[in-house]
Amino acid sequence: MNQSTTGQFYGSTNQTIHLDGLTLTDTVYTHPKVDWHYHENNYFTFLLQGSMLEGNKKHTYECFAGDLLYHNWEDPHYNEGSKEFTRGFHLELSNDWFQRFDLDKTTAEGSIKILDPTIKAIMYNIFKEAKLSAETGQPGIDALLATLFSRLGGAAESPAGKKPVWVARLREMLHEAPASVSTAALKPGQTIGPGIPIPAASIAGQAPSLRDLARQLGIHPVHLSREFPRHFHTTLGRYIRLQKLNRALALLPAFDRSLTDIALEAGFADQSHFIRCFQSDIKISPLQYRKLLQKGKNVKSVLFPQAEQS
Repeated sequence: MNQSTTGQFYGSTNQTIHLDGLTLTDTVYTHPKVDWHYHENNYFTFLLQGSMLEGNKKHTYECFAGDLLYHNWEDPHYNEGSKEFTRGFHLELSNDWFQRFDLDKTTAEGSIKILDPTIKAIMYNIFKEAKLSAETGQPGIDALLATLFSRLGGAAESPAGKKPVWVARLREMLHEAPASVSTAALKPGQTIGPGIPIPAASIAGQAPSLRDLARQLGIHPVHLSREFPRHFHTTLGRYIRLQKLNRALALLPAFDRSLTDIALEAGFADQSHFIRCFQSDIKISPLQYRKLLQKGKNVKSVLFPQAEQS
């Protein structure tokens, strides 16, 4: 079985950034299929554009723009490409990096697909920092990664031990209803799976309310509001907003789509609301993020033209 060395991914490399213990690679996938292999380091794959299929001994993941995978270096896997243009951002972490920050590299074993929108928002910011700062971005990227791993570890275990049953049900309700189920023909009370009801607000195209979710889970709204941050690392409102933001980020590489279309499809009230939320969490505008995706440009001069004139 082939072992991929540091920085080696199958395709055309747009950019490779070498930091202390980290290697960041921006790659366009050009192979229709990559046979079973494993990598020298633990690493993240963040799909920026297009789609692909990845399989390992336990799971097969169909991945689209905005999806995030974490791989253990010992885990063999294979990839199948698609006919559309597909591009991924990879972040490899050496053993020295884990030791420097006293982090356990076995926090997650095998390969996992990360759904938590708070973790995906951190990865978007790592991508932004890499494009803006390149080889000078180590401090910011290290800080973001440390936060990411604290969230990744917390996803596996509740602070108080075993998680309440409603946590898993709520996660399924929040992720499945808006993202992968067509709710146009559904009615309140129908389910997206065994015992997982569709909230009425989701069918109306709106975010489910605290009261509606609490009723579906059989718990008090005050209890849900108080306990939500312990298990999801943020408030309910910000979690839902980050889900919308992640859907919008996955659509932004479609350069023929207007910001208004993307905002409405992602669930924002209008373009202005979308831009405010985007700038609050990603710290740049949607148009500036689109320019980060355009290879072959001086990123800093595109985002900060006044700096070139000073």
